[in-house]
Amino acid sequence: MLGAVKVVLSPRGAQRVLARHPWIWHSDVRALPDRPGIYPVFGPRGLLGWGMTNPRSRIQVRVFHFGPADDPLAALWANLDRALAFRAAAYRGEPEGGFRLVHAEGDLLPGLVVDSYARHLVVQAHAAAWEPLLSELTLRLESALEPAGLLARHDAPLREREGLERYVRTLAGKIPDALEVLEGEVRYRIDLKAGQKTGAFLDQRDNRLRLEAYLEGRGYAKALDVFAYQGLFALHMARHVVEVEAVDSSAAALEAARENASLNGLGNLRFTEANAFDLLRARERAGERYDVVVLDPPAFAAKKADLERALAAYKEINLRALKLLRPGGLLVSASCSHHVNEADFYAMLAAAAADAHRVVRVREQRGQGWDHPVLLTVPETRYLKLALMEVLE
Repeated sequence: MLGAVKVVLSPRGAQRVLARHPWIWHSDVRALPDRPGIYPVFGPRGLLGWGMTNPRSRIQVRVFHFGPADDPLAALWANLDRALAFRAAAYRGEPEGGFRLVHAEGDLLPGLVVDSYARHLVVQAHAAAWEPLLSELTLRLESALEPAGLLARHDAPLREREGLERYVRTLAGKIPDALEVLEGEVRYRIDLKAGQKTGAFLDQRDNRLRLEAYLEGRGYAKALDVFAYQGLFALHMARHVVEVEAVDSSAAALEAARENASLNGLGNLRFTEANAFDLLRARERAGERYDVVVLDPPAFAAKKADLERALAAYKEINLRALKLLRPGGLLVSASCSHHVNEADFYAMLAAAAADAHRVVRVREQRGQGWDHPVLLTVPETRYLKLALMEVLE
């Protein structure tokens, strides 16, 4: 845990910390303890702060406190208290809702995610230095939030790269096999032990609610939700659109979407198992037309080297979607890859609109919800881009 040795950074690494970016790659580390832990971080001119380290990780140092600290653990737990206070009103005010309580670097709690689903907490710790702190973390979360249960979802492949065991384990209370969550007026059922991420994609919560509010009273007849997963965008649209189709390549995801539709008494949804690229091309050839298309794909750029290929894939699906929309129709397009920045994203959308010969107005430029905070000095925390667009002609 706390070590007697220190981290020493290169001048470039030190400048990065001085600019308030918490990540230091191995190429900027001059000296590093052999064991993962919490250590003081020094540059050529002295102490810079305190960070979590792991010699096995590509990001070898993750700073959580800038400047001196008499008690670095107290500084770490103060960051947790600040993160929970930031969401306290939402957590107390919507006991059946889903929220992110801790957003890793966005809360200066590196590699740590805590999500709440109807007062059941799911923890994911992707930094090795958290392992000896999990018992204390559990006690602090229980004391502050009084959750019904607390689950460790430590099954992500990322943990192997950190040299950590992969497991799923109940840390406190009880975790049911299925849990209902309320999002606005929509209910959805999730499996906290086996779903994507911590159970659902909470970063799109505010965008789903915004889209539903936008659709109310517009009388749209036909909508298409591509990469639908559990169908949450589709569920919100189905409350105001006559016919909604949810498309995903996973039969299991679509079965969950069907159950969610039934849970909400929505009989105007249909579900199609298909490859999104193939389906969009086939619908264009068939002359289909829609009032709303939602594109919420997985991250096409897992690493920087994937950027060119990813932008081509994003352009392809957006081009096809634009050709499917009637004049006055809406395209909701998202990218969750932090390697695709906002400038790249909107340049891609502009190129797709030009090639589709459509005049498109951007009505709203959006991102992840408020509970997934962005640090101005850490562009990687602004990973989700979403555009709500209207096809004028």
